[in-house]
Amino acid sequence: MAKVDTTDDSATDESTAAASTTTRAGTAEGSAPPIDPSRDGTRTWSAVRDSVAVAVVGAEAPLRLLLVCLLADGHALVEDVPGVGKTLLARAFARALGLTFARIQGTPDLLPSDITGTSVFEAGSFRFIAGPVFHQVVLVDEVNRATPRTQSALLEAMQERQVSLEGVTRPLPEPFIVLATENPIEYEGTFSLPEAQLDRFLVRIRVGYPDAAGEARIARRHVDRSEPLEAVEQVLPAGRIHRLQDAVRTLHVGDEVTAYAVSLVGATRDHPDVSLGASPRATVGLFRAAQAWAFLTGRSFVLPDDVKAVAPAVLVHRLRLDLDRELRGSTAENVIADVLASTAVPPRPDH
Repeated sequence: MAKVDTTDDSATDESTAAASTTTRAGTAEGSAPPIDPSRDGTRTWSAVRDSVAVAVVGAEAPLRLLLVCLLADGHALVEDVPGVGKTLLARAFARALGLTFARIQGTPDLLPSDITGTSVFEAGSFRFIAGPVFHQVVLVDEVNRATPRTQSALLEAMQERQVSLEGVTRPLPEPFIVLATENPIEYEGTFSLPEAQLDRFLVRIRVGYPDAAGEARIARRHVDRSEPLEAVEQVLPAGRIHRLQDAVRTLHVGDEVTAYAVSLVGATRDHPDVSLGASPRATVGLFRAAQAWAFLTGRSFVLPDDVKAVAPAVLVHRLRLDLDRELRGSTAENVIADVLASTAVPPRPDH
Protein backbone atom coordinates (compact mmCIF):
# COMPACT_ATOMS: atom_id res chain seq x y z
CA MET A 1 0.00 0.00 0.00
CA ALA A 2 1.23 3.49 -0.81
CA LYS A 3 2.56 5.40 2.16
CA VAL A 4 1.55 9.00 2.69
CA ASP A 5 2.65 10.97 5.73
CA THR A 6 0.78 14.15 6.61
CA THR A 7 1.87 14.72 10.17
CA ASP A 8 1.26 18.45 10.08
CA ASP A 9 -1.39 19.86 12.43
CA SER A 10 -3.49 20.89 9.43
CA ALA A 11 -3.50 17.51 7.73
CA THR A 12 -7.23 16.74 7.94
CA ASP A 13 -9.28 16.43 4.76
CA GLU A 14 -11.19 19.63 5.45
CA SER A 15 -8.19 21.79 6.31
CA THR A 16 -6.15 20.38 3.43
CA ALA A 17 -8.92 21.24 1.01
CA ALA A 18 -9.16 24.70 2.53
CA ALA A 19 -5.43 25.19 2.11
CA SER A 20 -5.83 24.69 -1.62
CA THR A 21 -7.91 27.86 -1.88
CA THR A 22 -5.23 30.06 -0.34
CA THR A 23 -4.29 32.96 -2.61
CA ARG A 24 -1.74 35.72 -2.47
CA ALA A 25 -4.44 38.28 -1.77
CA GLY A 26 -5.79 36.23 1.10
CA THR A 27 -2.50 35.87 2.93
CA ALA A 28 -1.06 39.37 2.74
CA GLU A 29 0.49 40.92 5.83
CA GLY A 30 -1.87 43.87 5.84
CA SER A 31 -0.13 47.19 6.30
CA ALA A 32 3.39 45.76 6.63
CA PRO A 33 6.12 48.01 5.18
CA PRO A 34 7.48 47.29 1.69
CA ILE A 35 10.13 44.61 1.34
CA ASP A 36 13.65 46.04 1.34
CA PRO A 37 16.13 43.55 -0.21
CA SER A 38 19.12 45.12 1.54
CA ARG A 39 17.47 44.43 4.89
CA ASP A 40 14.87 41.69 4.49
CA GLY A 41 16.90 39.38 2.28
CA THR A 42 19.72 38.77 4.73
CA ARG A 43 17.35 38.78 7.71
CA THR A 44 15.19 36.11 6.10
CA TRP A 45 18.16 33.90 5.34
CA SER A 46 19.65 34.29 8.82
CA ALA A 47 16.33 33.54 10.54
CA VAL A 48 15.59 30.42 8.49
CA ARG A 49 19.17 29.16 8.75
CA ASP A 50 19.29 29.55 12.52
CA SER A 51 15.89 27.93 13.05
CA VAL A 52 16.62 24.90 10.87
CA ALA A 53 20.09 24.48 12.38
CA VAL A 54 18.45 23.55 15.69
CA ALA A 55 17.48 20.20 14.12
CA VAL A 56 19.71 19.81 11.04
CA VAL A 57 23.51 19.86 11.21
CA GLY A 58 25.79 20.91 8.38
CA ALA A 59 23.10 21.56 5.76
CA GLU A 60 23.56 25.30 5.21
CA ALA A 61 24.37 25.01 1.49
CA PRO A 62 21.40 22.77 0.56
CA LEU A 63 19.12 24.81 2.82
CA ARG A 64 20.07 28.01 1.02
CA LEU A 65 19.27 26.38 -2.33
CA LEU A 66 15.91 25.21 -0.95
CA LEU A 67 15.08 28.76 0.08
CA VAL A 68 16.26 30.07 -3.29
CA CYS A 69 13.98 27.53 -4.95
CA LEU A 70 10.96 28.57 -2.88
CA LEU A 71 11.53 32.29 -3.42
CA ALA A 72 11.93 31.67 -7.16
CA ASP A 73 8.66 29.68 -7.13
CA GLY A 74 10.31 26.46 -8.28
CA HIS A 75 10.74 22.82 -7.26
CA ALA A 76 13.79 20.91 -6.07
CA LEU A 77 15.24 17.49 -6.87
CA VAL A 78 17.20 16.27 -3.85
CA GLU A 79 19.60 13.55 -4.96
CA ASP A 80 21.70 11.73 -2.37
CA VAL A 81 22.29 8.44 -0.59
CA PRO A 82 19.91 7.29 2.19
CA GLY A 83 20.37 8.48 5.74
CA VAL A 84 21.89 11.92 5.20
CA GLY A 85 18.86 13.84 6.50
CA LYS A 86 16.89 14.72 3.38
CA THR A 87 13.50 14.16 5.04
CA LEU A 88 14.55 15.92 8.24
CA LEU A 89 15.75 18.91 6.23
CA ALA A 90 12.45 19.10 4.34
CA ARG A 91 10.40 18.89 7.55
CA ALA A 92 12.51 21.49 9.35
CA PHE A 93 12.32 23.78 6.30
CA ALA A 94 8.51 23.61 6.24
CA ARG A 95 8.26 24.05 10.00
CA ALA A 96 10.54 27.12 10.07
CA LEU A 97 8.41 28.76 7.38
CA GLY A 98 5.06 27.79 8.91
CA LEU A 99 3.99 25.78 5.85
CA THR A 100 1.88 22.61 5.73
CA PHE A 101 3.88 19.47 4.96
CA ALA A 102 3.17 16.06 3.44
CA ARG A 103 5.47 13.17 2.62
CA ILE A 104 4.76 10.59 -0.09
CA GLN A 105 6.80 7.40 -0.26
CA GLY A 106 7.42 6.38 -3.84
CA THR A 107 6.60 2.70 -4.45
CA PRO A 108 5.73 0.73 -7.60
CA ASP A 109 2.12 0.35 -6.40
CA LEU A 110 1.63 4.08 -5.77
CA LEU A 111 -1.34 5.32 -7.80
CA PRO A 112 -1.94 8.82 -9.19
CA SER A 113 -4.99 9.12 -6.92
CA ASP A 114 -2.72 8.50 -3.91
CA ILE A 115 -1.09 11.82 -4.79
CA THR A 116 -3.93 13.94 -6.12
CA GLY A 117 -6.90 12.61 -4.14
CA THR A 118 -10.16 10.93 -5.00
CA SER A 119 -13.92 11.18 -4.55
CA VAL A 120 -15.96 8.90 -2.34
CA PHE A 121 -19.70 8.33 -2.41
CA GLU A 122 -21.14 9.38 0.91
CA ALA A 123 -24.68 10.20 2.03
CA GLY A 124 -26.03 10.18 -1.51
CA SER A 125 -23.32 12.37 -3.08
CA PHE A 126 -19.63 12.38 -3.91
CA ARG A 127 -17.16 14.06 -1.57
CA PHE A 128 -13.65 14.90 -2.71
CA ILE A 129 -10.84 13.85 -0.38
CA ALA A 130 -7.77 15.91 -1.17
CA GLY A 131 -4.50 14.07 -1.62
CA PRO A 132 -1.15 15.06 -0.11
CA VAL A 133 -0.33 17.25 -3.11
CA PHE A 134 -2.71 19.81 -1.59
CA HIS A 135 -0.08 20.78 0.98
CA GLN A 136 2.42 23.60 0.60
CA VAL A 137 5.61 21.54 0.98
CA VAL A 138 5.30 18.10 -0.63
CA LEU A 139 8.18 15.67 -0.19
CA VAL A 140 8.09 12.81 -2.70
CA ASP A 141 10.59 10.33 -1.31
CA GLU A 142 12.29 8.09 -3.89
CA VAL A 143 10.22 9.51 -6.71
CA ASN A 144 11.97 7.21 -9.19
CA ARG A 145 10.41 4.16 -7.48
CA ALA A 146 6.98 5.30 -8.64
CA THR A 147 5.77 4.24 -12.07
CA PRO A 148 5.86 6.73 -14.97
CA ARG A 149 2.06 6.99 -14.80
CA THR A 150 2.23 8.10 -11.19
CA GLN A 151 5.20 10.39 -11.83
CA SER A 152 3.15 12.11 -14.52
CA ALA A 153 0.49 12.96 -11.93
CA LEU A 154 2.97 15.44 -10.52
CA LEU A 155 3.55 17.25 -13.83
CA GLU A 156 0.35 19.32 -13.86
CA ALA A 157 0.71 20.10 -10.18
CA MET A 158 4.33 21.25 -10.59
CA GLN A 159 3.81 23.25 -13.77
CA GLU A 160 0.24 24.55 -13.56
CA ARG A 161 -0.17 24.60 -9.74
CA GLN A 162 -3.51 22.87 -10.08
CA VAL A 163 -5.08 19.41 -10.18
CA SER A 164 -7.76 18.42 -12.71
CA LEU A 165 -9.92 15.52 -11.59
CA GLU A 166 -13.35 14.36 -12.70
CA GLY A 167 -13.88 17.49 -14.76
CA VAL A 168 -13.02 19.85 -11.91
CA THR A 169 -9.85 21.95 -11.71
CA ARG A 170 -8.69 22.59 -8.15
CA PRO A 171 -5.95 25.13 -7.42
CA LEU A 172 -3.08 24.15 -5.16
CA PRO A 173 -2.11 26.19 -2.11
CA GLU A 174 0.37 29.04 -2.34
CA PRO A 175 3.24 28.92 -1.84
CA PHE A 176 3.72 25.43 -3.24
CA ILE A 177 6.96 23.48 -3.64
CA VAL A 178 7.69 19.85 -4.49
CA LEU A 179 10.85 18.29 -3.07
CA ALA A 180 11.53 14.98 -4.79
CA THR A 181 14.34 12.69 -3.64
CA GLU A 182 16.31 10.12 -5.63
CA ASN A 183 18.87 7.55 -4.56
CA PRO A 184 21.71 7.87 -7.12
CA ILE A 185 23.32 4.49 -6.32
CA GLU A 186 20.33 2.14 -6.38
CA TYR A 187 18.66 1.35 -9.68
CA GLU A 188 16.82 -1.96 -9.13
CA GLY A 189 13.09 -1.43 -9.15
CA THR A 190 13.34 2.21 -10.23
CA PHE A 191 11.98 4.19 -13.17
CA SER A 192 14.19 6.98 -14.47
CA LEU A 193 12.63 10.42 -14.60
CA PRO A 194 12.15 11.58 -18.20
CA GLU A 195 13.87 14.75 -19.36
CA ALA A 196 10.53 16.59 -19.55
CA GLN A 197 9.99 16.03 -15.84
CA LEU A 198 13.59 16.70 -14.82
CA ASP A 199 13.35 20.03 -16.62
CA ARG A 200 10.54 21.08 -14.30
CA PHE A 201 12.81 21.00 -11.27
CA LEU A 202 14.43 24.37 -10.79
CA VAL A 203 17.45 23.00 -8.91
CA ARG A 204 19.14 19.74 -8.06
CA ILE A 205 20.47 19.60 -4.51
CA ARG A 206 22.86 17.22 -2.79
CA VAL A 207 23.06 17.13 1.00
CA GLY A 208 26.28 15.14 1.38
CA TYR A 209 27.86 13.52 4.41
CA PRO A 210 28.65 15.66 7.47
CA ASP A 211 32.20 15.98 8.74
CA ALA A 212 33.27 14.09 11.87
CA ALA A 213 32.39 16.95 14.20
CA GLY A 214 29.01 17.40 12.59
CA GLU A 215 28.22 13.70 12.79
CA ALA A 216 29.06 13.72 16.49
CA ARG A 217 26.66 16.65 16.99
CA ILE A 218 23.94 14.75 15.15
CA ALA A 219 24.37 11.73 17.40
CA ARG A 220 24.37 13.89 20.53
CA ARG A 221 21.16 15.70 19.54
CA HIS A 222 19.29 12.44 19.10
CA VAL A 223 20.55 11.25 22.48
CA ASP A 224 19.58 14.45 24.27
CA ARG A 225 16.22 14.90 22.51
CA SER A 226 13.90 12.26 21.11
CA GLU A 227 12.83 14.50 18.22
CA PRO A 228 15.11 17.45 17.32
CA LEU A 229 12.46 18.71 14.90
CA GLU A 230 10.26 19.80 17.79
CA ALA A 231 12.73 22.59 18.62
CA VAL A 232 12.39 24.24 15.19
CA GLU A 233 10.36 27.44 15.48
CA GLN A 234 8.43 29.32 12.81
CA VAL A 235 10.34 32.47 11.86
CA LEU A 236 8.16 34.03 9.15
CA PRO A 237 4.59 35.27 9.66
CA ALA A 238 1.76 34.05 7.45
CA GLY A 239 1.77 35.69 4.05
CA ARG A 240 5.38 36.80 4.26
CA ILE A 241 6.63 34.32 1.67
CA HIS A 242 4.23 35.67 -0.96
CA ARG A 243 5.59 39.17 -0.45
CA LEU A 244 9.18 37.95 -0.55
CA GLN A 245 8.51 36.08 -3.81
CA ASP A 246 7.00 39.22 -5.34
CA ALA A 247 9.99 41.28 -4.18
CA VAL A 248 12.46 38.80 -5.69
CA ARG A 249 10.86 39.22 -9.12
CA THR A 250 11.50 42.96 -9.02
CA LEU A 251 15.29 42.64 -8.63
CA HIS A 252 17.12 44.32 -11.48
CA VAL A 253 18.91 42.13 -14.03
CA GLY A 254 21.16 44.17 -16.33
CA ASP A 255 21.65 43.49 -20.02
CA GLU A 256 25.20 42.26 -19.45
CA VAL A 257 24.03 39.75 -16.84
CA THR A 258 21.25 38.65 -19.18
CA ALA A 259 23.73 38.04 -21.96
CA TYR A 260 25.99 36.10 -19.58
CA ALA A 261 23.18 33.78 -18.45
CA VAL A 262 22.10 33.14 -22.04
CA SER A 263 25.72 32.42 -23.01
CA LEU A 264 26.08 29.86 -20.22
CA VAL A 265 22.96 27.98 -21.27
CA GLY A 266 23.96 28.15 -24.94
CA ALA A 267 27.41 26.79 -24.12
CA THR A 268 25.87 23.62 -22.67
CA ARG A 269 24.28 22.91 -26.06
CA ASP A 270 27.57 23.28 -27.92
CA HIS A 271 29.75 21.32 -25.50
CA PRO A 272 31.29 18.22 -27.16
CA ASP A 273 30.38 15.97 -24.20
CA VAL A 274 26.67 16.84 -24.35
CA SER A 275 24.04 15.33 -26.64
CA LEU A 276 21.17 17.39 -25.21
CA GLY A 277 21.85 20.77 -23.64
CA ALA A 278 19.81 22.95 -21.32
CA SER A 279 16.44 24.24 -22.55
CA PRO A 280 15.03 27.78 -22.63
CA ARG A 281 13.19 26.83 -19.43
CA ALA A 282 16.65 26.47 -17.89
CA THR A 283 17.46 30.05 -18.89
CA VAL A 284 14.31 31.28 -17.15
CA GLY A 285 15.18 29.20 -14.10
CA LEU A 286 18.71 30.59 -14.06
CA PHE A 287 17.30 34.14 -14.04
CA ARG A 288 14.86 33.45 -11.22
CA ALA A 289 17.33 31.54 -9.09
CA ALA A 290 19.97 34.27 -9.53
CA GLN A 291 17.44 36.88 -8.43
CA ALA A 292 16.61 34.87 -5.30
CA TRP A 293 20.31 34.33 -4.54
CA ALA A 294 21.01 38.05 -4.86
CA PHE A 295 18.03 38.81 -2.63
CA LEU A 296 19.28 36.54 0.16
CA THR A 297 22.67 38.23 -0.18
CA GLY A 298 21.03 41.59 0.49
CA ARG A 299 21.08 43.22 -2.95
CA SER A 300 18.37 44.67 -5.18
CA PHE A 301 20.27 43.80 -8.38
CA VAL A 302 21.83 40.65 -9.84
CA LEU A 303 25.54 40.23 -10.46
CA PRO A 304 27.27 37.68 -12.70
CA ASP A 305 28.52 36.07 -9.48
CA ASP A 306 24.91 35.31 -8.54
CA VAL A 307 24.41 33.52 -11.86
CA LYS A 308 27.63 31.54 -11.33
CA ALA A 309 26.59 30.60 -7.81
CA VAL A 310 23.31 28.97 -8.88
CA ALA A 311 24.31 27.69 -12.33
CA PRO A 312 25.51 24.22 -11.23
CA ALA A 313 22.31 23.50 -9.26
CA VAL A 314 20.06 24.85 -12.04
CA LEU A 315 21.77 23.25 -15.04
CA VAL A 316 23.40 19.97 -14.01
CA HIS A 317 20.27 17.79 -14.06
CA ARG A 318 19.11 19.16 -17.42
CA LEU A 319 22.00 17.80 -19.50
CA ARG A 320 22.14 14.50 -21.33
CA LEU A 321 25.70 13.41 -21.93
CA ASP A 322 26.99 11.75 -25.05
CA LEU A 323 27.12 8.03 -24.20
CA ASP A 324 30.67 7.54 -25.47
CA ARG A 325 31.95 10.56 -23.51
CA GLU A 326 30.10 9.40 -20.42
CA LEU A 327 31.72 5.98 -20.63
CA ARG A 328 35.07 7.74 -20.81
CA GLY A 329 34.38 9.43 -17.47
CA SER A 330 32.69 12.69 -18.40
CA THR A 331 30.07 13.97 -15.93
CA ALA A 332 27.48 16.71 -16.02
CA GLU A 333 29.27 18.42 -13.12
CA ASN A 334 32.49 18.54 -15.15
CA VAL A 335 30.63 19.98 -18.13
CA ILE A 336 29.13 22.77 -16.03
CA ALA A 337 32.52 23.54 -14.49
CA ASP A 338 34.05 23.70 -17.97
CA VAL A 339 31.26 25.97 -19.23
CA LEU A 340 31.66 28.34 -16.28
CA ALA A 341 35.44 28.46 -16.76
CA SER A 342 35.29 29.08 -20.51
CA THR A 343 32.46 31.64 -20.69
CA ALA A 344 33.58 35.25 -20.38
CA VAL A 345 32.25 36.97 -17.27
CA PRO A 346 31.04 40.56 -17.82
CA PRO A 347 32.49 43.30 -15.61
CA ARG A 348 30.72 44.12 -12.38
CA PRO A 349 28.12 46.87 -13.03
CA ASP A 350 28.19 50.12 -11.09
CA HIS A 351 25.34 50.50 -8.59
